Amino acid sequence: MARALTLAVERFPIAGAFTISRGSRTEIAVVVARITEGEAAGRGECVPYPRYGESVESVAALIEAQAAAIAAGIGRAELMERMPAGAARNALDCALFDLEAKLQGRRAHDIAGLPAPEPATTAYTLSLGTPESMGEAARGAAARPLLKVKLGGAGDPERIAAVRAGAPDARLIVDANEAWRPETLEANLAACVAAGVALIEQPLPADADALLAEIPHPIPICADESLHDRAGLDALAGRYDAINIKLDKTGGLTEAVMLAHAARARGLSVMVGCMLGTSLSMAPATLLAHHADFVDLDGPLLLARDREPPLRYAGSTIYPPEPELWG
Repeated sequence: MARALTLAVERFPIAGAFTISRGSRTEIAVVVARITEGEAAGRGECVPYPRYGESVESVAALIEAQAAAIAAGIGRAELMERMPAGAARNALDCALFDLEAKLQGRRAHDIAGLPAPEPATTAYTLSLGTPESMGEAARGAAARPLLKVKLGGAGDPERIAAVRAGAPDARLIVDANEAWRPETLEANLAACVAAGVALIEQPLPADADALLAEIPHPIPICADESLHDRAGLDALAGRYDAINIKLDKTGGLTEAVMLAHAARARGLSVMVGCMLGTSLSMAPATLLAHHADFVDLDGPLLLARDREPPLRYAGSTIYPPEPELWG
């Protein structure tokens, strides 16, 4: 039976605003691929990211260009050969996973050769702001066990100290989103050490991170913008201790599973992360939580509105998706 591909661009409001070193926004735009075969339908959501040269329009065009191949019945392995890593391939890969699960009456983790996902503790993200506003946000989230702190360059030691004072018992991940510079690295690292930070994510720009191989790592350093898929792993040697696996970077769950295994084989720790998306974006990534030292799948917690049915969250605990959502 022939398959058919349709796509939709959808927008969801953020609860307040979400701010990182590259700017602020009040809504997200996602692209959803839907593949049908008979009565069965599979969905995958992606979040185009300008930092990687993506737009809603460019991603939608890349997805639509695969309509004939999807109709001809290509699978996930062929999709990886036809498309580069990125958001467009992620939407199609996850839609194919979901469709396979529906057609076979199996769960997606089974098809991927993974153990059944279990509830996991996710980080909760604090947006970039003044030290005062971030300290206040930390006090409001102090009961959460793991906080991810967005930083922005100048003034980061004060922000780190304010968050630690506001949430004295939480584990902290700091994420500079490439905003630190060689001349600020020492002071920022010292502030992280003083605050007992557990992980530092992407401190330097991806094209200027060689310095990380020359300095001590009193706190593990995690690659985000510096790594997309397995092809980039060798370049991380000596610079990074961990990687952030995001399906919108890897181009889907298929590559993400292989990347997680390859990273572990190199002795790297793993974070499973996300762009700011809905529960449909997070659902496939929950299958990687068993691989992860850190889980950062809080996207829906930062939205004013989510999908129905959504993923279930209880505080900072994220539960595996029901088949009605995905997989």
